[in-house]
Amino acid sequence: MEKLKIGHKYQIHSYKHNGQIYKAWDEATLLNFDFKKGILIFANNCTTVTEKDGHTWKTKEPAILFFFLHKWYNIIGQYKGKGICYYCNMASPIIIEENTIKYIDYDLDVKVFSSGSFKVVDKNEYNYHKKKFKYPKEIDYIIKNQLNNLINEIRKKQNYFNRSEIEKWVKYYLYLENEKNVTIHNLK
Repeated sequence: MEKLKIGHKYQIHSYKHNGQIYKAWDEATLLNFDFKKGILIFANNCTTVTEKDGHTWKTKEPAILFFFLHKWYNIIGQYKGKGICYYCNMASPIIIEENTIKYIDYDLDVKVFSSGSFKVVDKNEYNYHKKKFKYPKEIDYIIKNQLNNLINEIRKKQNYFNRSEIEKWVKYYLYLENEKNVTIHNLK
């Protein structure tokens, strides 16, 4: 892994199992890392996302991104003002090379709503790609096992699934970025 620097901007590349790039984010600012715990925390706001077909769009709100070196998912906490929503991707552990965070997206996602309720989505996409890309049985087992672990964290509101955790990182991100023109309401 390359040398990391707090406040430095990295790109994010999401790939599919066959090695093709699926989605790319222009930037994410490194907020913190703990190699003993295997976690890296990034943030972005109004960043450009490029889809595999070349279509681009911008994110609408600050997001805190939790990437892991050993877990097979990543967590995106989206600060929407009215509440925190999460988008969790079942994905390989990350690597960082050439100033880019890279991981393989394994289709299944979990949406967590500000109420705390959640929904597993893209099951059909997972089953389709599992056959198309011939996911090994070990990968299928890991993804399903890690999905259960993630759901347990969500249900217990453990680790990253609480409002104060996201608000803390959003404040720190804004401090690092010194974005005086960005207004986010309801931050304590």
